[in-house]
Amino acid sequence: MRVAMIGSGYVGLVSGTCFADFGHTVTCIDKDAAKVAALQNGVIPIYEPGLDVLVSNNVRDGRLSFTTELKEAVANADIVFIAVGTPSRRGDNHADLAYVFQAARDIAGALNGFTVVCTKSTVPVGTGDEIERIIREVRPDAEISVASNPEFLREGAAIEDFKRPDRIVIGITDDKARQTMSDLYAPLFINQAPLMFTERRAAELIKYASNAFLATKITFINEIADLCEEVGVNVQDVARGIGLDNRIGGKFLHAGPGYGGSCFPKDTNALAKTAQDFGVPLRLVESVISVNDQRKRGVARKVMAACGGSVRGKTIAVLGLTFKPNTDDMRDAPSIAVIRYLQDNGAHIKAYDPKGVEQAKAELTGVDYMPDAYSCIDGADALCLVTEWEQFRALDLDRIKSLLKAPVIVDLRNIYKPDDMRRRGFTYYSIGRKPVIV
Repeated sequence: MRVAMIGSGYVGLVSGTCFADFGHTVTCIDKDAAKVAALQNGVIPIYEPGLDVLVSNNVRDGRLSFTTELKEAVANADIVFIAVGTPSRRGDNHADLAYVFQAARDIAGALNGFTVVCTKSTVPVGTGDEIERIIREVRPDAEISVASNPEFLREGAAIEDFKRPDRIVIGITDDKARQTMSDLYAPLFINQAPLMFTERRAAELIKYASNAFLATKITFINEIADLCEEVGVNVQDVARGIGLDNRIGGKFLHAGPGYGGSCFPKDTNALAKTAQDFGVPLRLVESVISVNDQRKRGVARKVMAACGGSVRGKTIAVLGLTFKPNTDDMRDAPSIAVIRYLQDNGAHIKAYDPKGVEQAKAELTGVDYMPDAYSCIDGADALCLVTEWEQFRALDLDRIKSLLKAPVIVDLRNIYKPDDMRRRGFTYYSIGRKPVIV
C-alpha cells in the first residue's frame, strides 16, 4: 500500500518506518526542511533504540522516503496519516489542534481518488468530525473516509510496541475504510495482534482514557509511597502485593518522582479540559494532575533532608535528566522541577545523562553538564538519581563514595537496596522506604 505520513516527529517517524518495514511504500512529510535534509542523509533527529538501522534499511530498499512536498505524496496515497504535534495550548492546557487542522486543509487540496485520512496524533474526542468538515468544505467532491488510529508507543520500546502491540484501535465510519485499514495492518496478523474496530469518537477517547488511567496508577503508588515512609514499610513490597492481583497488574506501580514525557502531562490536561467543556468534570483526573505537579518539586525536598535541611552553597550531582531511560525526550521530565527547586534553594548542579544533555540545555540553565557519571559525581556534596538508565544500576559504589564529599545518595527510582547502602556506609534516601542514616 502507499502511505503518506504528515509529520516526521516521534510518532510519524516511528510509525512510518515500521509501516515501510512491513513492506508498504511510505513517504514521510515535514515542513522542517532541515529535519527532512537530515533524514535524507541518515541523521535521525530523536533517540529511539534500533530506529536508525530500521530507517537506513528501508530507505536503501526504496520503501521509505522523506520530503517537504505534500501534494504528490498525498495524491498517490491510499492512506494519509496526520501525525503532527498536539501540544498543550498556552493559557488553558487544551490540546492545540492548529497543526492538525492545517494538515487537513493541506490534504484536501491534494486528494486524488478514494483516500483514508487517518489521525495518528493524539486528539480530543470529536476532532475527526472537524477534520472531515474541513476537508469536505475545501473539496466537496473528495472521496474520503476519516478514521482514527491512535498510537500506543512507549518511548524507548516503540519499535517493539508497534510490531507486537497489545491492541490496534481503529475508529472508522464505513466498511471501505475498514478494509483499507485491515490491509494496512495485515502483516501483523501472524502475531495475532488484536484489531479493534470502533466508532471514530470512541477511538479518540480510548487513547486519552488509557493514558489517564496509567497516570492514575503512577500517582496512586506515589501517594502510597509517602504513606509507606511514614508507617515504616517498603513500598516495593506493597506494590508487588497489589500488582499480583490480576485485576490490577504490576505495570506502572513503580514509585518515583512523578510522571512526565510527551504524553501523560498533556493528555491528562486535555482530557480534563474536554470533560469540563462537555459539563462532565473528571475530578479523579484533575486530582491526578494536581498531585503529580506538586510531587516533582516535592521529591527535591528529600535532597535537602539528606543534606541536613539545606543545600545552599552545596554541589548536587544529578544522574539522569530525561523523563525515562532509552530516550532523549526532556518534555515535562521530573528532573527539570527537581533541579530548579534545588537551584532556587541555593544549590549548584552538576548533571549527566547518556542521551539527553543537548535537549536539557534548552530547558535548564546554570547547570554544569558533565561527560560521564563519575566526573559528575566528583566533588559533589550529594548524588541524586532521577532517571533509571541501566548503566546507573551498575555504578562502582566504592568509587562513588570516594568521589563524593559526603556519602549521601538520594535515589528517586529505588535502583539500589537499602541494606546494601547501609553496609557500604551511605546515607541513603529512596522513595517509599525507610531512609538509611549513617
